[in-house]
Amino acid sequence: MDELRDLNTLPVPSELRNNVFVTTIDRFVSYLYNWGRKRSVWPMMFGLACCAIEMICAAASRFDIARFGSELMRPSPRQADLMIVSGTVTKKMVPQIVRLYNQMPEPKYVISMGACATGGGPFKEGYNVVSGIDKFIPVDVYVPGCPPRPEALLHGLLKLYAKIERQSVREVPWYQKGEAEAIPVPILGPDLIDPRRLPEIRARLAELRAQQKASAEAAS
Repeated sequence: MDELRDLNTLPVPSELRNNVFVTTIDRFVSYLYNWGRKRSVWPMMFGLACCAIEMICAAASRFDIARFGSELMRPSPRQADLMIVSGTVTKKMVPQIVRLYNQMPEPKYVISMGACATGGGPFKEGYNVVSGIDKFIPVDVYVPGCPPRPEALLHGLLKLYAKIERQSVREVPWYQKGEAEAIPVPILGPDLIDPRRLPEIRARLAELRAQQKASAEAAS
């Protein structure tokens, strides 16, 4: 069986390699599993700015995203496989995006559509805009453009299909033992705060207060 894992060593004539599919049980199960998944990826309609107009066009008859099995734009994250973040991501919107991402069932994927969602775009370093949604949730495919055309989004969808094809049933995280940890929802205040950094922030505040107290005592 170990020799069968290397398909190049199998005694299949070169003229038949395009007609004979020889593989192992593991690879065959993964192939069937991924073949069905990639042809039924349901996106969640999450439009934030002008990129959303191009995403809507991709679902219309001219570009026909239904050819790839993704015509069902779901209003609920619990029915979606793919989150398309299309448009400018403001700091006020990030907690909602993370919360919706956590509500999506596995397997789930994210496409960052447009320059704004990927890196802030023309609003980069703005006081209310984040410089890339990948700082808060994992992104699988980036679609560049300002805004990208519907063809670019379809190309990004095909790239996602290629990634799904390479996944193994034995190695995907949602089939491993234990529960997957949800991404902590950022706390919106004067700025976004990652809850995982709260102990670090409290320690730093205590250090600053101690320094201020020592300075006040020295001055008196």
